[in-house]
Amino acid sequence: MAVVKVGLAQVNSRVGDLKANAAKILEVARWARGQGVDLLVTPELTLTGYPAEDLFLRDEFIRRHEQAFEGLCADLAGLGGQMRVVVGHVRRIDGRLYNVASVVGEGRVLASYCKHELPDYGVFDEERYFSAGQEPTVFEVKGLRFGLNICEDAWLPTGPAMAAEHGAQVLLVLNASPYSVDKQRLRFEQVGANVRGMTAIYVNKVGGQDELVFDGASFVLDAEGGTRARLPAFEEAYGLVELDEKGVPASSAFSTAGGSLMPTPAQWPPMLEQVYQALKLALSDYMAKTGFGKVVLGLSGGIDSALVLAIAVDAIGAENVRTVMMPSRYTADISQADALEMARKLGVEHDEILIGPLAEGFDAALAPLFAGLQADATEENIQARIRGTLLMALSNKFGSLVVTTGNKSELATGYCTLYGDMAGGFALLKDVPKTMVYALSRWRNERSAAIPERIITRPPSAELRPDQTDQDSLPPYDILDGIIERYVELNQSAQQIVEAGYAPETVAQVARLIRINEYKRRQGAVGPKITSRAFGRDWRMPIANGYRD
Repeated sequence: MAVVKVGLAQVNSRVGDLKANAAKILEVARWARGQGVDLLVTPELTLTGYPAEDLFLRDEFIRRHEQAFEGLCADLAGLGGQMRVVVGHVRRIDGRLYNVASVVGEGRVLASYCKHELPDYGVFDEERYFSAGQEPTVFEVKGLRFGLNICEDAWLPTGPAMAAEHGAQVLLVLNASPYSVDKQRLRFEQVGANVRGMTAIYVNKVGGQDELVFDGASFVLDAEGGTRARLPAFEEAYGLVELDEKGVPASSAFSTAGGSLMPTPAQWPPMLEQVYQALKLALSDYMAKTGFGKVVLGLSGGIDSALVLAIAVDAIGAENVRTVMMPSRYTADISQADALEMARKLGVEHDEILIGPLAEGFDAALAPLFAGLQADATEENIQARIRGTLLMALSNKFGSLVVTTGNKSELATGYCTLYGDMAGGFALLKDVPKTMVYALSRWRNERSAAIPERIITRPPSAELRPDQTDQDSLPPYDILDGIIERYVELNQSAQQIVEAGYAPETVAQVARLIRINEYKRRQGAVGPKITSRAFGRDWRMPIANGYRD
């Protein structure tokens, strides 16, 4: 019996761009045809992009999708040969919409599988759009029997078991599984545990989509759960695995962007490198998919804006990044010096706008209304809002994307200014705790000295009043981030967090700050999810809320 060559198409599709997505599938199919591939597998919903959200509710979108799918089937037939292509798309059956994997060959659909398990938790909302399939699908290529699952199906034992019961020797799993820290290990464990007795070929989407980042990191497991092949993380790649007559992987290789074949990587990158790559991909893809060519950001001389600048330069190039220093009377000289040093070192366009006179104008205008009242956070926030206004003016005039620099610790506790430092189009560090900001900055400097060391070692400060530091208002960041992780990501109660060793008054303070600042987060820019629970799609708390933990 002949060996079956299976191709893994780890591609980056764009939500709603049906023509481009079909062209992407055709492009990788040409590559696979040239490699003698018998069966090519694409990720979940590659043709529509994922998640297409309420586009799935629009009849015109579904109609155009059907046209695009029919055209793709014809184009694939035009390549000639007997290669089969498994396409992730949607299909309407008896008035219901299904998340489907179709086996396309000879210009037609030879077999289809409708996703069984529809996740309705965290960032997922599939029950809103799709109906659940019930039947397994098993098909043959050169006498070898292949079963189909889609993403969540393989996280539970039922789907793989049904395929095995119907004779599948190899299980193909199409995925649009978003990245979060430790997600790759979880995929291995779940798929390895549920798909036993069969080879598992797991093909995952790659790319950024609004708040989600898809890391790819596709893989092949043998019948005992051992790793036989893997594709790189955070980049498009094509894989090739050869199966013997029993479906056992015999050899594997991969290429990036359709280039020459190389041995598959031995392991995926460590955690900090993964997060950094995820943030780079999130920014570059958000810009590419929304039409922005350049970014502008406020460079304060602090660590958050420094890390954002480093990521932006690495992601889109120094020539596409502009920084603006906006000192007030409270800005330290070393902040200006450090910001200028970093901008020069990385080669970005750098400007300086003094906001002192602008703040004085606001103070004078408000003085009659504020007569007899002490200065407080109101005046501090005016400075931040002036900066936000200036950045948005530059965005409007030059068409640049304003990337905000606030981190998860600040957004959790409201240590940020609505319409000030929160103003912008993309919040790159939205799901990155402050302690991880430091770790990522050190990791980046180990590769090359991008961030001045003093920025990393100085006590953090908003510099909105004399001698201000973050710890005037917040617990130390190692303590704060530990509480936030437990309260937000692990969903623990205040009592559970206290029992874990945190001071009751500190837990109460942080829980209160998280609760009362929900209204701020609801109005903030989107930003990429990298933890198990991010503010936004993951975290859905009422603003008007009488519950007290």
